[in-house]
Amino acid sequence: MPKIIGGSLHEHRAQTRQKLFAALSTLMTDRGFDTITLAEIASAAGVGRTAVYNHFPDKEAMLLGFITHETTQYVATLERALQDIDDPVEQLRTYVRQQARLKRVFHLAPGPDLRTILSRPAQSRVREHAVVVENILRHILEEGIARGELPEQDVEVTVTLVNACLSGRVIPEEPGARGRAIDAAETFVLRAVGADTVAA
Repeated sequence: MPKIIGGSLHEHRAQTRQKLFAALSTLMTDRGFDTITLAEIASAAGVGRTAVYNHFPDKEAMLLGFITHETTQYVATLERALQDIDDPVEQLRTYVRQQARLKRVFHLAPGPDLRTILSRPAQSRVREHAVVVENILRHILEEGIARGELPEQDVEVTVTLVNACLSGRVIPEEPGARGRAIDAAETFVLRAVGADTVAA
């Protein structure tokens, strides 16, 4: 029987999943998801290959589990950052900065776009996670328009354009360049949605 990590079977399972997700994330920084095998993920995580199947039936299921975990963590962080801000324009600034800082390993991985290699059901699941984040932006924009702080506009189109702008950016790692890039993203988005104030 494999050694139990943590104080209970539940903790063991949670910690094993974390190890698998960390291994997948690390591997995806250098290689396309399509080239990574379950055996490689298990080896990088330091767990037996058979243990992987106690958590995920296949590699696609593991990716979906990873995306679910990452999205849940990110949404919680974003909601905490927004909870004490009442002004929609300041909320939008915060949203932009949080999105710009986010490293989407599963979006930036080398190799083919995941949408071209995942099954249709998996693509739908990935899309569901994107909608959770989009709904936060949608609410900010609708509130800004309702308060007269943003001009009337097609919110659905704006949500798509703003997120396309932010998700398409690769923010530099060097601190000075990184700060400038995030400032530029904030200014660009605020101007694009018609906010009166474009500088903090």
